[in-house]
Amino acid sequence: MARKELAKAYEPWDVEEKWENHWEENKTFTPDPEAEGDPYSIVIPPPNVTGVLHMGHALNLTIMDILCRFNRQQGKNVLWVPGMDHAGIATQNVVERQLKEEGLTRYDLGREKFIERVWDWKKEKGDHILSQIRRMGASVDWSRECFTFDEQRAKAVRKVFVELYEKGLIYKGDYIINWCNRCHTALADDEVEHEPKPGKLHHIEYKLGDGSGTLTIATTRPETMLADTAIAVNPEDDRFNHLIGKTAILPIIGRELPIIGDKYVDIEFGTGCLKVTPAHDMNDWELGRKHNLEVISILDEDGVVNENAPERYQGLDTVAARKLILEELDELGQLKSIEDHDHKVGVCYRCKSVIEPHVSTQWFVSMKPLAEKARAAIPSKTQIFPEHWTKTYYNWLDEIRDWCISRQIWWGHRIPAWTCEECGELTVAVDDPTCCCKCGSKKIVRDEDVLDTWFSSALWPFSTMGWPDETKELAKYYPTSCLVTGFDILFFWVARMMMMGLEFMDEIPFHHVYIHALVRDEKGKKMSKSTGNVIDPLDMIKKYGADALRFTLTSFAAMGRDIKLSEQRIEGYKHFMNKIWNATRFAMMNLPEEIPAVTLSEADGLANKWILHRLEEVKLAITKATEEYKFNEIAQILYKFIWSEFCDWYLEMVKPALYGEDEQAKAATQVVLWTVLSEIMVLLHPVTPFITQEIWSVLPRPAGDDRSDDIATLPFPETRDACLDAASVKDMELFMGVVSGVRNIRTELLIEPARKLDLLIKTVSDADKAVLEANITLIQSLARVDTVTIGPDVVAPKASGAAVVQGNEVSVPLEGVVDFESELARLDKNMVKLEKTMKGVSGKLANPGFVNNAPEAVVEGEKRKLAEMDEEKTKLSELKARLESVMG
Repeated sequence: MARKELAKAYEPWDVEEKWENHWEENKTFTPDPEAEGDPYSIVIPPPNVTGVLHMGHALNLTIMDILCRFNRQQGKNVLWVPGMDHAGIATQNVVERQLKEEGLTRYDLGREKFIERVWDWKKEKGDHILSQIRRMGASVDWSRECFTFDEQRAKAVRKVFVELYEKGLIYKGDYIINWCNRCHTALADDEVEHEPKPGKLHHIEYKLGDGSGTLTIATTRPETMLADTAIAVNPEDDRFNHLIGKTAILPIIGRELPIIGDKYVDIEFGTGCLKVTPAHDMNDWELGRKHNLEVISILDEDGVVNENAPERYQGLDTVAARKLILEELDELGQLKSIEDHDHKVGVCYRCKSVIEPHVSTQWFVSMKPLAEKARAAIPSKTQIFPEHWTKTYYNWLDEIRDWCISRQIWWGHRIPAWTCEECGELTVAVDDPTCCCKCGSKKIVRDEDVLDTWFSSALWPFSTMGWPDETKELAKYYPTSCLVTGFDILFFWVARMMMMGLEFMDEIPFHHVYIHALVRDEKGKKMSKSTGNVIDPLDMIKKYGADALRFTLTSFAAMGRDIKLSEQRIEGYKHFMNKIWNATRFAMMNLPEEIPAVTLSEADGLANKWILHRLEEVKLAITKATEEYKFNEIAQILYKFIWSEFCDWYLEMVKPALYGEDEQAKAATQVVLWTVLSEIMVLLHPVTPFITQEIWSVLPRPAGDDRSDDIATLPFPETRDACLDAASVKDMELFMGVVSGVRNIRTELLIEPARKLDLLIKTVSDADKAVLEANITLIQSLARVDTVTIGPDVVAPKASGAAVVQGNEVSVPLEGVVDFESELARLDKNMVKLEKTMKGVSGKLANPGFVNNAPEAVVEGEKRKLAEMDEEKTKLSELKARLESVMG
């Protein structure tokens, strides 16, 4: 059988596609729920069917994949469920835009045909994000892919709705809701985004009903005054509390309004008097219910003034109505003043249209009974990482309002409720009824509304396991082990999953919740298309490979700290992948086709003992970091061990043994080299699955090693206490310190690399002397020195470069090596030239004309240039001082 080889250069694109297909075709990540092993399960936060992969997804997928691959290595029975969210409003908007281009609306098609059209779009375009998830190397079980609007999830949704309704936790009623005039649907509170916008505060005078005076209110929305039904003041406000119980006359309309007292009124805001408009303000709605006020709505579902306002206003939008009202108030002399006022305005999270509070008949979930159990479950049953998000979770639950779950769209789970046209009774059922549950009439009409997308998503941890059926998956894998998600859906999704899991499974949906940070640009700014600072993960994968992107994201994934990402960082970790590849090629050129049958205990020499000890430490450190969700530490540990210790030191130190004629030493070193390299691949695999899989598939094996060619199925490397050797670490630090000391002297004094030097080491102990003497050949090779003199009585000449390592004095004689006089003269010349240039740049930056008129990028470039020259000046000064100190 021909020996397997690695390609000369690492080309991630060919490797990634090959192993993606291999894993899926071989069902590598399809677990058997009846197989042995403790369960470990994760459900993917389902991306919208309309979505495309962004860096937040890439980070999320990388973290989940690390957890799943690591836990497989621990012998656990791992299930990672993929899927998508039907994304009601977002998907309907996409298809409606397509129809608009064709000159059609959904109403032209009708409900049934429109839904067919959306399904067609989903089949054609909707799986796009799943293919992108594959590109990231996610080890999900594709055979269990779910969709929040598929048949099994629909079955779960209907059962939950009916049971909550029967328990009195779902009800229908008139309530003020967030209404999107563009999407023509209600929105839950957490689907409204609040954006800062400049506005105006209008001061309007209201006359008292008894003619005894006036009071002035301040409002940002004067158009809603047509729906005012009261004026409120704070009973503790001595300016106005004497007016409580009196009335005021609504300008323009002439309606008499009661003046009520309520501590809700902010004495400091505006004038201290509040117009109360229950139909068009959330807080006013609560005041209206508390004080039994009339509710008058003057806006329809399009945001247009309706028949409840004077005829001249009817048909106007809010902007036109506001303009006309202000003109009339001004003519009446009751518009006292207008001032600038910045405030936050609610907008639709999908289309960004301004949200209008609107009184409407909707379906609601009564949240407080569910929230109490969800609050009590954290942290007693479920832990949130980082822990500080627990407080945010509590705050949201403590302030929770009933959840408006009905949406006036067509794409989604239609509410399973039918109204009888004969008796008006409501029939709510899992299966479509044929007649009224009360009078038996067949004249029943189904509710037109669909459920909020988050309703089906809230069931995801158990609906993906087959609930309401009693499945093997549900028995084995629920509760799930960890939910990995962003903080932005802690309220939309995480809390609701807690509620539904506890209500219907009588168990938490997940043991841990890991909240990852935001991925920002390199300056810490949020990525957005408008600012042009978006780094597209697919572009990065095409340029540098998925493993480089994954390692980059892992290296920055410190708990609770946002990631500042740049393409240069990803490119840097592509170099790391190349380093691993080239190190493996070197190793394979020095390994036989069959690894020798030599035990690790037979491996002698400092390098072998040290690297085996460090390997054991790395195993423990990676296990601890993964279990504690310290993903950045995993990357740091691996990077240091592979690049600095294995590649830069170990491989260099074992070359003499690998190239030498001592067959016993060579065989022992080959076993150590193979052991460390093969276990590096397993340790690195959860972070960079593709390159490690490719390397593992070509590595030679010892005789009788029948382990799978699929690295994803291999166990975590076993610990070997016999390989722990703390003394080797101290000895290796001494060795590295000596070699590094010589290298630093060479660099600092600008001695060319090829110039051979002599080395003197005054030792502080016989043990240190023995270590250095045993490795004298390696010191000569790695430090590029000729003669090495070691001992407690070594005396260095005055003109020597020096370093101290663990108390041992390391000296390099410089007589005849460095021309001190000419070198000092050269430094002085460079310093004069540098200072002249710095003076010119400083003058530019001190000139207001340049700073104020030059492009920002040019000014920043000059500042950067000055900082770099300042750093160079410091180094020149330090080098001059070093030379002078050596000269004495």
